[in-house]
Amino acid sequence: MRFRTEGEFHMMIVMSPQATAAEVADVVTAVEAQGFTAHRSDGKESTVIGAVGIVSGEYDPRNFEVLPGVARVVRLSAAYKLASRHFKPEDTVVQIGKVAIGGPGVVLMAGPCTIESREQVEAIAPLVKAAGATILRGGAFKPRTSPYSFQGMGEEGLRYIREAADKHGLLVVSEVMDRTQIPMMLGYVDILQVGARNMQNFDLLKDLGKVKRPVLLKRGMSATLEELLLSAEYILAGGNRDVILCERGIRTFERAMRNTFDIAAIPVLKTMSHLPVVADPSHALGIRDKVAPAARAAVAAGADGLIIEVHNQPEKALCDGAQSLLPEQIMRLSKDLDAIARVIGRTLAA
Repeated sequence: MRFRTEGEFHMMIVMSPQATAAEVADVVTAVEAQGFTAHRSDGKESTVIGAVGIVSGEYDPRNFEVLPGVARVVRLSAAYKLASRHFKPEDTVVQIGKVAIGGPGVVLMAGPCTIESREQVEAIAPLVKAAGATILRGGAFKPRTSPYSFQGMGEEGLRYIREAADKHGLLVVSEVMDRTQIPMMLGYVDILQVGARNMQNFDLLKDLGKVKRPVLLKRGMSATLEELLLSAEYILAGGNRDVILCERGIRTFERAMRNTFDIAAIPVLKTMSHLPVVADPSHALGIRDKVAPAARAAVAAGADGLIIEVHNQPEKALCDGAQSLLPEQIMRLSKDLDAIARVIGRTLAA
């Protein structure tokens, strides 16, 4: 069937399970020869080749159906393509060393909102490790609503968190605020976090698509799920397939908490996309004694991981002390999370 269209044209070429490697390579070559960009996804049953290009006038996708090894060609109508379940039916698992985000284990990322000193991060790292965390979180560059608030320690803070993480066998996740920071941060962090305020910083997203480092993409405070997936699409289209989505609460009319935790977004995103989804109950609620219940609910809803703020002296914290869990609280919570995960056939990843 011919389509008459102007502008971007997206289709999915599903290869036969019996297609050979040579036939798959020939289809990729044919896709690129016709001016499309090819994105290959190797599934358990068959290979899918996503094709994105600019078309003016009529176009017939059956041009590819006649090629050896092709099972069918489907035109994609969703605004996001590479992030869609249609393109990749199987869950994406982001593997970082021994840590798998999106697999059977629920991953715990924990640590201070911001890195304040070497002593602070050295004290917190073993506490979160003992609670079952495999990833140490901590901000070196902090986007703050007020220009007078603490803005972070910068590269010095990154050195401190890297040292602490290496000492205790942890990975590091920290926020990148600007595209110019990427080369420097690659020397310190295992996961580059994009904060809610930068979810639609498209120049930053494009540059993150060019690096070989996982990206944790937080949902903007007023963003729809489709807008979140379109932001992920920028990174995927650049060639970086290791994208992790994060639900961190959205802005609504409710004033009793910092944000409204959109718990339903977790199972809905898992239906819309193959990308792993983690939850940030600390920023969602902003109230210490509400973080644990929200974290438990997130695991029950299918979250692949949690990113939680923990501080050994929250009353002295320079940032978000009111929402940071105490060491004994994260210890109790991790046991609850493991119990809930086991009910749904998972465990808390160790």
